[in-house]
Amino acid sequence: MSVSDAPTPRSGGASGDAPQRPGDPLLGRRVLIVEDDPFIALALEETLTDFGLIVAGAAMNVPQALALAQNAEFDLALLDVNIGQDRIDPVADAIHARSIPFVFTTGCGRAGLPEAYLEQAIVEKPFYVEEMLRALRAQLENHRDN
Repeated sequence: MSVSDAPTPRSGGASGDAPQRPGDPLLGRRVLIVEDDPFIALALEETLTDFGLIVAGAAMNVPQALALAQNAEFDLALLDVNIGQDRIDPVADAIHARSIPFVFTTGCGRAGLPEAYLEQAIVEKPFYVEEMLRALRAQLENHRDN
């Protein structure tokens, strides 16, 4: 995904018809982002902030991500499945152990997901803002219902 393809708020940003509205379960939520592509990571940080989320941490490699997954305060996470040559599995395990909802991002579809999380929510790359926000909201709702 290039910078021009990066997810951005539609209709002029958060002040347009973007889903930043009172009562949105994402408003004020702290999100952990794990993404190895610096352009995608920056676009995600900016976009999620535009839609009312707070970036609690961002990691570009598994050791950083694992430290954040185990110690940072966050409400949900957005995890790239493949981080360089590494897989996100230990990070997903750490977040799952803390009972924090998360969504995978991947260009490989469900076939690329960690074996233990084949039914986990995913957003396929290249992704759209609305799709990503829907997946994050659904994970929060599912987590609250459990």
